[in-house]
This record gives sequence, C-alpha cells and structure tokens, in this order.
Amino acid sequence: MSGAAGAGIDQVLAALADPHRRMVVERLRVRPHRAGDLARATGLSAPAMSRHLRALRESGLIEESHPDFDARVRIYRLCPEPMARLKAWVDQMDQLWSQQLAAFKAHVEADTADTTDGSDAE
Repeated sequence: MSGAAGAGIDQVLAALADPHRRMVVERLRVRPHRAGDLARATGLSAPAMSRHLRALRESGLIEESHPDFDARVRIYRLCPEPMARLKAWVDQMDQLWSQQLAAFKAHVEADTADTTDGSDAE
C-alpha cells in the first residue's frame, strides 16, 4: 500500500478509535443527520460533537452539506470511499495471514511426518 493510502487508513483508524465517533458513524449509516441531532443522540455537548465531527471530516469518513432552505444548518453523511479502502486493507491483511498460517501448518505437518517416519526406522 502506498504511503498516501496508508496515511488515509491511519486517519480513518484514528477517527474510528473513539467510541463517540463510532456511534456517529453508526447513526449516519442509516441516514444523514444534523449536528444537533447527533449531539443529542450521543449525549454530547455541541462543542464536543463539533470536535468529533471535525475529526471524522478530516479523515474523509463524513461530509457536510447545507440545505438550500438554511445555510446555517449542517447535514452530515457518510462517505463510502474511506471505509472501502479500509476494508480492502483488512482483506489484504487477512489474505496475508491466511497464507502465512497455511504455510506454517504445512511446515508443521511436514516436520511431524518426517519425525514420525524417522522414528519408525529405528
């Protein structure tokens, strides 16, 4: 994975490390929400929610928009690309570990077979 893509994953993982931000992501998974609604749903103050939303925006996980009827209102929605990149990375790591564990298993089984064959000869 390139350095730029790795840095993006680092930001996504850092953003998701906080339980309040994961709660926000879960709520936004269902539908877009206003910042105030997210604050009430998570039990956070508006300034605390603002900090969490900023971290989620900077990671690319969410985006904000302003409805035509009121530019003061901010609506937040999930952006699928960062999660897709994270999932692709996790899938790559899973494949790597599966290959490593399969190779280790083959090595142990071959070593056990050699040991068994060797002790039968004595």
